[in-house]
Amino acid sequence: MCPENKSSDPLEFRPLTSETWRDFEKLFGESGACGGCWCMWWRQTRREFDERHGEKNRRAMKRLVDSGEIPGLLAYADGEAVGWCSVGPRESFSSLNRSRVLKRLDDAPVWSIVCLFLAKSHRRLGLTTALIRGAVDYVRRSGGKVVEAYPTRPRGKKLEAVSSFMGVPVSFERAGFVECARPSEAKVVMRYHIM
Repeated sequence: MCPENKSSDPLEFRPLTSETWRDFEKLFGESGACGGCWCMWWRQTRREFDERHGEKNRRAMKRLVDSGEIPGLLAYADGEAVGWCSVGPRESFSSLNRSRVLKRLDDAPVWSIVCLFLAKSHRRLGLTTALIRGAVDYVRRSGGKVVEAYPTRPRGKKLEAVSSFMGVPVSFERAGFVECARPSEAKVVMRYHIM
């Protein structure tokens, strides 16, 4: 458990696979987390995402999981999935690779954290940093050396869920990430180098 975790629940991390799919569905709920996204925003073109909003995005994520690809990690407290972190090699996120704002900084083979989601019951307990650390450990076990994230700077106001799914810089700083670039007023590129 990390020091920022104000919850008494220790977290356990498991990859999203066919075996943990039902837990993912339960965590994301009927609405598919934020408005039917099912964590497909960075995996499709904007047009595909809009056309597949809701149930079609859910089925697209299910196909991805059933193919054997691991699109991220679930965080469990007391046997229940309470958090999600989408993490994988940057190449896994086709829309990220087309982004003009979040373009590659260099040729380093990075793993990207593109989405963080917590159950309402587990928000504001300091679990985001624990989730990020769980993702770094997963990347380390998978042989990755650089983890990259793209948090949004709040700029003095509370971020709505639609703007905060990539996290905020302070959560990544607490997990040991450092700022590498500021490609826009709102976005920061941060990295964690695995030794």
